[in-house]
Amino acid sequence: MKIATFNINGIKARAAALPDWLDTAKPDVVLLQEIKSVDENFPRELFEDRGYNVETHGQKSFNGVAILSKFPLEDVQRGLPGDPEDEQARWIEATVMGDRAIRVCGLYLPNGNPVPGPKYDYKLAWMERLKTRAKGLLLQEEPALMAGDYNIIPQDEDAARPDAWQEDALARPESRAAYRRILNLGFTEAFRARNQAPDNYSFWDYQAGAWQRNDGIRIDHFLLTPQCADLLQNCHIDAQIRGYEKPSDHVPVCIELNA
Repeated sequence: MKIATFNINGIKARAAALPDWLDTAKPDVVLLQEIKSVDENFPRELFEDRGYNVETHGQKSFNGVAILSKFPLEDVQRGLPGDPEDEQARWIEATVMGDRAIRVCGLYLPNGNPVPGPKYDYKLAWMERLKTRAKGLLLQEEPALMAGDYNIIPQDEDAARPDAWQEDALARPESRAAYRRILNLGFTEAFRARNQAPDNYSFWDYQAGAWQRNDGIRIDHFLLTPQCADLLQNCHIDAQIRGYEKPSDHVPVCIELNA
């Protein structure tokens, strides 16, 4: 089973590029972030015509997450538990009913800038709620994953210019510590489990020729439960599509599971 996470930075802007990538890469499941669309305006037919089941958790103009799956989806849940007042569409989860059931959780973690401030407080509080949900997934002792745009640069080698990010919410010590607390519960970070090399990124800013200079950061991650990590065969970043016409500033990260 091939599963991808992809922050598309607007479904309308990517209405041509995303289907083209799907036709080429042929993922079985895709977790999308920043669809920037309410549910009723999401172009479901683009994906249903390609054999995908579609579930969305949208929001007008901002945020928004979705799941595309060639397999049936069961027990779909929207919104990260822990704060009924939170109206931001940043979390969706479902069970993919393939040969082996896999619980997939798609997330768009808050950016958190500027630091300090209420947006950073929200980021850290959201990560605390994420840790609670992560514990719940582990307790199930079943194959499960949490994937998406974490807006976290885990280590200095995950940025082309780490010094430039030291005071940014994506790399602040508090952000990295919150991420490690989740990882250290017992999750496997799929990309680093398969590739320890530097200069591997999943985001390049639109400004100042960042893509051309490979001035990137790695902020899109798969965290796997032990039962899911046992199924991991490979993980790679589809970096080349950042150079295509009308790209997102993110690129897909893909895993392959023996499932």
